[in-house]
Amino acid sequence: MAMNFTENIYQNGSMKSVENSGSIFEIEDILKTLDRPRTINIERNRSFDERSMSELSNCLSPRQFFKDPEYSAHVEHLESIYSPSRRSVFNSPRENGYFESHAMVADAWEALRRSMVHFRGQPVGTIAAVDHSVEKVNYDQVFVRDFVPSALAFLMNGEHEIVKNFLLKTLRLQSGEKRIDQFKLGEGVMPASFKVLHDPVRNNETLVADFGESAIGRVAPVDSGFWWIILLRAYTKHTGDSSLAELPECQKGMRLILSLCISEGFDTFPTLLCADGCSMIDRRMGVYGYPIEIQALFFMALRCALLLLKQDDGKELVDQIVNRLHALSFHMRSYFWLDSKQLNDIYRYKTEEYSHTAVNKFNVMPDSLPDWVFDFMPTRGGYFIGNVSPARMDFRWFCLGNCVAILSSLATPEQSAAIMDLIEARWDELVGEMPLKICYPAMESHQWRIVTGCDPKNTRWSYHNGGSWPVLLWLLTAACIKTGRPQIARRAIELAESRLSKDHWPEYYDGKLGRYIGKQSRKFQTWSIAGYLVAKMMLEDPSHLGMISLEEDNQKNQVIKRSASWTS
Repeated sequence: MAMNFTENIYQNGSMKSVENSGSIFEIEDILKTLDRPRTINIERNRSFDERSMSELSNCLSPRQFFKDPEYSAHVEHLESIYSPSRRSVFNSPRENGYFESHAMVADAWEALRRSMVHFRGQPVGTIAAVDHSVEKVNYDQVFVRDFVPSALAFLMNGEHEIVKNFLLKTLRLQSGEKRIDQFKLGEGVMPASFKVLHDPVRNNETLVADFGESAIGRVAPVDSGFWWIILLRAYTKHTGDSSLAELPECQKGMRLILSLCISEGFDTFPTLLCADGCSMIDRRMGVYGYPIEIQALFFMALRCALLLLKQDDGKELVDQIVNRLHALSFHMRSYFWLDSKQLNDIYRYKTEEYSHTAVNKFNVMPDSLPDWVFDFMPTRGGYFIGNVSPARMDFRWFCLGNCVAILSSLATPEQSAAIMDLIEARWDELVGEMPLKICYPAMESHQWRIVTGCDPKNTRWSYHNGGSWPVLLWLLTAACIKTGRPQIARRAIELAESRLSKDHWPEYYDGKLGRYIGKQSRKFQTWSIAGYLVAKMMLEDPSHLGMISLEEDNQKNQVIKRSASWTS
């Protein structure tokens, strides 16, 4: 990627910003906030927890959710040893016997620390990869989405400062002016990434951000803002400190992000219309429209924001969020869900139906059903398909969207179990020899040429086109714990441990089974490292799940008719 970034946001201690947004971000105030000893306000924490009692019930008594007796006993043992007020089981990896006795975990922590980025003496994030054997391109930047598993690992290890600093620094970057060529982006857009530039002459450090103007395809990230809100909630949940989320700056930042997403317009769907390349799959892969990854993250961010926003300051926005959540959950559970019964219904669809009585509401042609989906769909199991829009259903499996659907409770408990059933039934296809397929199946031949534009990096079973991404291990593990299937996570982690460290923590793997290190894969990819650590620590102490999981609110979410596969 070109290294032509946006206008410097920090310059000699001041900030170039959009009009009327700089006054709330005086650096002295921020530094005072960071330096001030953290105190836990018990009353404030109790108030925050009362707003999320359904999710707390899961975190404080995790063993009730596990079907594996051995695992339940292990959780009970952990609860008897460690105080429930402290989520992290582990101290510094250099001080704890657990890490010293597990060479791969110690290796992972050492590699993660090498990726840390400092700004004016403070840790502010981790770069994408520390691979000195290839051109850096933009892998020496701190990506918002990439930092999330790193942040979770640091939080679980009791290292909160780097996460707090990251949240504040990206928030300041959000408030700067964002232009691509002659076009100004929305005020709430979060950067895809940022880097620290050092001026040796002035002995000064500057943060610069990329909002998409340097990205491949010049696409702004839709997911960065959602991940930021989700991480803010994880920080608040884990530390018990709601003072960060209650800062006027953070409240404003959330509102700006949400204002881009829930405004009324021409769209007749509650889902969020997106371009190709706006998320983790940041190249053209035919996911334009309403990709499952963005819809699941959107849903989770809305739910997190509902917990974090001061509701007395803006009842109108809160009402909009509640209404959108209600409509979005109904839409996704009704139209994006696919199991054997629904597949058979689509197979028998009639077309050209009009009025409110139409069954085939999006006028999907049954002949557009791909042959592979009939063999892929097990008798028991199901998943949220990749995309639904007029006359088009993308039947591909996308891992991140389905895992986030489970963690956010966009998926009902029955749907969550069905997704786990599918993963078990199609283990070779979705997991293979290295967890975990980003999507399935790969596009080939003419379809690959048309949809990807002949992208050489996205050839079949490589990179975004059916490649295997170790970072997804943490999402799978979290989903397994929430659904009471820890044995699936154990099996996947064991597969990763057989090769991941010896292969020097690649970014992705190639091949139908994930057997080969990706042809352009970076080594020492930070989120591969952090994803493994998060999965490992979460399996050891399931109470960590509370940071990244939300329980279903049955009063607000529409319950739809269950299909045959959910009840089996």
